[in-house]
Amino acid sequence: MPDYIPNVRLRAWRNERHLSRAQMADQVNATPIGIAERLTCDEERVRRWEAGEVRWPRTPYRLALTQLTGLEPEALGFSQTKQTGSRLIEAHVIPADALHAEADLYGTMELAQQLQASDVGAGTLEALAEAVDLLCRAYPVVPAGTLRDRTQKRLAQINRLLAGRLTLAQHRELLVITGWLTALLGCVHYDLGEREEAETARRAAFEMGRQVGHGELMGWAHEMSAWFALVEGRYEDVVTAARMGQAVAGTSSAMVQLTLQEARGLARIGDRREADRALTRGAEVLGSLPMPEHPDHHFVFDHAKWVFYAATCYTWLADDDRAEEHARETIQMHTRPDGTSNAPMRVADARIDLGIVHARRGDLDAAVDEGLAAFEIDRRSLTDLVNRAGDLDRVLRQRYRREALAMEFHDRFVTARRALSNRRPDLLD
Repeated sequence: MPDYIPNVRLRAWRNERHLSRAQMADQVNATPIGIAERLTCDEERVRRWEAGEVRWPRTPYRLALTQLTGLEPEALGFSQTKQTGSRLIEAHVIPADALHAEADLYGTMELAQQLQASDVGAGTLEALAEAVDLLCRAYPVVPAGTLRDRTQKRLAQINRLLAGRLTLAQHRELLVITGWLTALLGCVHYDLGEREEAETARRAAFEMGRQVGHGELMGWAHEMSAWFALVEGRYEDVVTAARMGQAVAGTSSAMVQLTLQEARGLARIGDRREADRALTRGAEVLGSLPMPEHPDHHFVFDHAKWVFYAATCYTWLADDDRAEEHARETIQMHTRPDGTSNAPMRVADARIDLGIVHARRGDLDAAVDEGLAAFEIDRRSLTDLVNRAGDLDRVLRQRYRREALAMEFHDRFVTARRALSNRRPDLLD
């Protein structure tokens, strides 16, 4: 058995107020926290907190405890390390190590043992939710094939839980967890060019969100539809899907991303005024949200992502000065001191934006340098990059058709496009 360190501060706070664990759980559940997630605290969860079995509760419970007690988690005796078995792993994991942390947190053998139990305890659901969180944080940097396989493995295990004996609250929480994991799987499928599988996963995630009335999850499912349409050149469908998602997403990261997707669709069809309005609305919603604890999480929107989306919108609107400003800021924000990137897909797209701006201004050398640099970035998926590189290739062929440098970039673009042709025939002329 692991050697847990009891949380005496939390227990002392409860005892001073003469609350039983069940009474404290009820107060936690009744605390407004400003996010859509429904709290399901119970006596067992409070017991595990006090016993030290949970060293750092999930974000919704930390918010509720802070609101209820007026104290930060550290003052309540929690620590930003999590104890799993006899090992300690950091709560704030470097994204590149997220898969290792996820495996440590909820190892296959440990999960298999839990699946054999007749009841699903709060610890199982909490560990699952944190494992899903780590997988979503791995999205920007882990190869798509690796992340797809791990996600499918976790889904298979969770499906076994759903087939077992559950309370209504447990069933709902498992559906939400499964919905997020299915949405992540859909994104990874699309990155790999597996279009039908991506759409199937997207629809399944939406249905799970609908069943439990989870607006943000449904909103992200609509956002995926907008994203697919954007890559495939169906720009009016982008705007339609984004607006449908906004109708259900509430004040959330999904709402911000849907608004920015709307802006991108409008920019693609040349509606400058409405695109600017959508960008402004997205910034306003973003400003009303708390600072995210893990901005690397795929289903979290932060200021850096807004800058990245705005750069592309301004590029498509031919607002070159603002496009350059936002693209350079994106590259600066996501470049580490050693020159590597913590968001290679964003940096590659920003390079394409700069290439297009340079090409319009008549600087062929700089345009091609930026375009080729985008292809040199070690990114986890080529699908979006091929689509964006096509924008730069068209500008270069229109303006510099006979120039050797333009042909050099065109050859590089065609090579990348052919690499995806077996999975995505629509990428071919």
